[in-house]
Amino acid sequence: MSIKLSTGLVNAMLVSGSLKSIFDAGSEIRVYAGAVPADADAAIGGATLLVTIKNGSSGITFEATPSGGILEKNASETWSGTNAATGTPTFYRHVLTADDGTLSTTAPRYQGTVAVAGADMNLTNSTLTSGATQTLPAHAVALPRA
Repeated sequence: MSIKLSTGLVNAMLVSGSLKSIFDAGSEIRVYAGAVPADADAAIGGATLLVTIKNGSSGITFEATPSGGILEKNASETWSGTNAATGTPTFYRHVLTADDGTLSTTAPRYQGTVAVAGADMNLTNSTLTSGATQTLPAHAVALPRA
């Protein structure tokens, strides 16, 4: 279990800034049901978008300073979305709002698994129901140090 960084995100972090500055510019988390793509560069394929998580109608942001190598969700924001479909979530992607989900080695993204326990993102329900509100009260990103 570990998040997968896209080539576009790695290159952007090497050249132009931090993960925080890249995603604080206007991003969202999309939660999907279906086959997990091989990596964050791959197209979404036949996966079903279950919910898009935002801060109201705005993009989501992180806290100003990481702690212990972990960058956390901005505590003052309410990250949530209305489920667009019913299904069992299997993976998520944190993307810029304009990301179209196609194969890309330039789009900054990271991807992780979703489950009730033991995943990169743990949700309280194993099935999301269309029309219900899904909140994400906590989210953190840690980059490998070894």
